[in-house]
Amino acid sequence: MRNSFAKAVITQCNQEEYFFLTGDLGFMALEEVQNSFQNRFINAGVAEQNMVGVAAGLAQEGFKVFVYSIAPFCYARPFEQIRNDICLNNLPVCLVGNGGGYAYGHMGPTHHALEDCAAMNALGVRVLVPAFNEDISVMLNELSAPTYLRLGYDVRPKETDIFEYAAWREILQGKRGAIAALGPLAGLAWQALLDIPVNDRPSVWAVTEFDETKIPTVFWKQIAEKPLFVIEEHVAAGGLGMHLALAMAHHKIQTSDFIHRYALRYPTGRFGSQEFHRVQCGLDAKGILTMITGATYGS
Repeated sequence: MRNSFAKAVITQCNQEEYFFLTGDLGFMALEEVQNSFQNRFINAGVAEQNMVGVAAGLAQEGFKVFVYSIAPFCYARPFEQIRNDICLNNLPVCLVGNGGGYAYGHMGPTHHALEDCAAMNALGVRVLVPAFNEDISVMLNELSAPTYLRLGYDVRPKETDIFEYAAWREILQGKRGAIAALGPLAGLAWQALLDIPVNDRPSVWAVTEFDETKIPTVFWKQIAEKPLFVIEEHVAAGGLGMHLALAMAHHKIQTSDFIHRYALRYPTGRFGSQEFHRVQCGLDAKGILTMITGATYGS
């Protein structure tokens, strides 16, 4: 998604009010952003805490600022600066974390972002997790407050159309409950269930924001007394599953089953590709299909 992000930034944000800061990253992706922004593009070096402080200073002067890095270096290393400099002053800084979840695979746990959404939600940062490349341009339309943009890979089925953007979108219809999939996992669930008859599968919902008020009524109707599956490449604590469970309590919604698949960190103590870790967590296409077919459905 980083190439789609770069194109959207150039198209929509190449204006005098925007600055772009990177932590010495962006080879083969941000060159055109640099050319477009010129002196408003700053390579802050491997100094993420300082980079966030500089971004806050620019925002205090009236600018909107992007801060780009590998996801854990964007939210974890400068956590105090995000809290004190950006959030306490409610500044329009967009933290762009590339490679959410296990995306940086073989580079190991220091490069994985498994608790990023929880950490940013806890600070009151608006968390955006695009499911598809087209989502990004819509998300960049409003950057008036602290924001965390978590980039991954668009893995939807080939030659498929994307519905108009919404924080909750039904991308595949079904008659047996629903799957709520965070960000790019929606495309994976779409792939996994595409060939199952509509009467035998749950609907697939792409979830890209954590705002409870944006959950549509039709979703609540689909899961009432039926199974709900939640999948996310994020730890259980503070993730989509916990947010959705709280929302269900608020709306007094009961399901026949609540099945939650999430990042298990490192159950074998070994590290590998993103696909390797997804398989371990049951978050690959086969694991998702097995989860659905193995569920006990109510009437």
